Amino acid sequence: MVFWGVVCSTQGGIAHYLANAVLCGMYFKGTIRKNPSTGKLDSYYRLVESYRNADGRICHRTMLNVGFMDGAVAEDLNRIQKLINHKCQSPKYELFQTEYDKETPLVKRYFDELYARLLNEKKIDVPKPSPPPAKGDWHTIDLDSLRNKDIREIGCEWLCYQALRQLGVDDFLSSQADWLPDDVRLALTHIISRAVYPASELKTTRWIQENSAVCEVTGFPLGKINKDRLYNISNRLYTLKDELETHLSHRTNELFDIEDKIILYDLTNTYFEGEKRNSQLARHGRSKERRNDAKLVVLALVINTFGFIKFSSIFQGNISEPSTLELIIKNLRSKTSSSAKKALVVIDAGIATKENLEKIRSNGFDYMCVNRSSLKDYQVVKDSQPLTVEDNRKQKIRLQKVTPSKPDENDDDCYVMVESQAKKVKETSMNDRFHEAYLNGLTTISNSLSKKRGTKIEEKVHLRVGRLQEKYPSIHKRYQVDYVVEEILDKKGKPKQRIVTSMSWKQKTDTEVNARSGIYFLRTSLKKEDNQILWDSYNTIRDIEATFRVLKTDLQMRPIFHRKDENTMAHLHLALLAYWVVNTIRYQLKEKGITHQWCEIVRIMNTQKAVTTTAQNNCDQIIQIRRCSEPNEKVSQIYNTLDYKSAPFKKKKVVVHKSQYKKNENVGFRTFQRE
Repeated sequence: MVFWGVVCSTQGGIAHYLANAVLCGMYFKGTIRKNPSTGKLDSYYRLVESYRNADGRICHRTMLNVGFMDGAVAEDLNRIQKLINHKCQSPKYELFQTEYDKETPLVKRYFDELYARLLNEKKIDVPKPSPPPAKGDWHTIDLDSLRNKDIREIGCEWLCYQALRQLGVDDFLSSQADWLPDDVRLALTHIISRAVYPASELKTTRWIQENSAVCEVTGFPLGKINKDRLYNISNRLYTLKDELETHLSHRTNELFDIEDKIILYDLTNTYFEGEKRNSQLARHGRSKERRNDAKLVVLALVINTFGFIKFSSIFQGNISEPSTLELIIKNLRSKTSSSAKKALVVIDAGIATKENLEKIRSNGFDYMCVNRSSLKDYQVVKDSQPLTVEDNRKQKIRLQKVTPSKPDENDDDCYVMVESQAKKVKETSMNDRFHEAYLNGLTTISNSLSKKRGTKIEEKVHLRVGRLQEKYPSIHKRYQVDYVVEEILDKKGKPKQRIVTSMSWKQKTDTEVNARSGIYFLRTSLKKEDNQILWDSYNTIRDIEATFRVLKTDLQMRPIFHRKDENTMAHLHLALLAYWVVNTIRYQLKEKGITHQWCEIVRIMNTQKAVTTTAQNNCDQIIQIRRCSEPNEKVSQIYNTLDYKSAPFKKKKVVVHKSQYKKNENVGFRTFQRE
């Protein structure tokens, strides 16, 4: 402890030493001298600083020779040195100014003079004055106590939440009679989770509880999240499937001024993991993902050219593609905009049966498809000019309107022959490979006829050739296979069995394996449009393929692990709702030239976090602040492009005594006021 004090004279000339204890500072030290102005003995003062040297010893040094201080008594000197030390050691504006304003004119005059001399003679460093009182929340904190915790992803969650509000999903659910506010918040939480982190309900629960701030965005209590609630809310959302689809279909048409002039319809299937016993939905069928070992479920989608879903349906895994169209057509008109009086339905060849095309026409739609069979006899339409276009890989494609030489009765459709050089190269390569394999298979069967243990019995030889023909159906019909059969008689001379002694084959003279490679035909009820419009209309089918790709890859709709059929349908419907959110965001970004895939958008947005910061102030209190990190350049670009807000909630601060904070330090922020 360092002592500092004042040495002064009294009326009797006796020096008094007044001491107070501080860690370090400046004080007045006086000696008795004759004052020339009065001719009397008086105190001559020096301003002295006490400090500790490198060895820890207390030392003193003279800062200023002050001289005689006429009119100043011991109490004044104490006040002057107190102000000097306060100004030098703790130059906080409001605290010093309060003390200064209380002093007498004498004390203020001496303080101003001495402090100015200290500055002018560079005896002290010039302190950085604290700013004057301003609007804001000011605290003096201990930097060593600064901590960041409960860091969670919030950027993509906030992005999806704003898209859901843009689509009016919250208002739609709130308008339902039996939906409480917490039900709506939980539904929004689950849809956002499926879009950002597609996983099982169990994994989603852990992600929400440990990684994501989605509950802070939606306002649903974090402590109430569990997998059973997620299962239940998915099933409740599925009960509103038709109403939700109608609402979202009309909402996007109005929001983005879309007319459903072209409608795309296609099917896909996905597989189950597990045996799916007693399931009415899961069936074995032809898997488009080559999972013929697993049971399947079929998802049918109708979308417009902007990727927004108009209608969806779920079918058994073994359903025939053409048989699915009737239900779709019946529901299609109510899902499209009222302005689409004569919409064009684009479908794949697998659905384009004669009966289905008639159903489309009878319901007031036009259609466009790939003809199910190649036209064998056709002729070029009179006065029609061929058109050469390029695909997205800059490869040449030739278009020419044709008409069948012998059209079916009541067939007045328009046909367009499409000749693609790239497709021709691909099909030629495949045909050559299949052709070689087919001939090698015939050679192997023929060679076995001359081997001792080879297959020679007529029925078995025909069976082997039949299997080969089934494997290469496009090749075998171009070949004729002949057999030389010999009857084997038993001892009684009766026919015992027939064996093939040799076989031969030859290519039919009127067929060429690669004669029609690279050629297919488009069929449409549109007759007056030119080749370019027809080609552009058909190529919109790629949009629905992109939709299936987003559902299966980005939103991980496959595989399905649910055992119950109702959970399976709820799972697929939830993926479709998440797709609405994804496509709403991507559509608006693509309109402004940002063409990121959804997984890339999630990666960019996840750089924005929600962080809780704690620190201890000079009043032994804990300050706890929860806020979002500032968005980086890419995140800001996405927010600005979509005209979305960049922060989900305002800063929230809590100041508690240290003991109370320690008692409740595990209680985090869970409810925030959104901007």
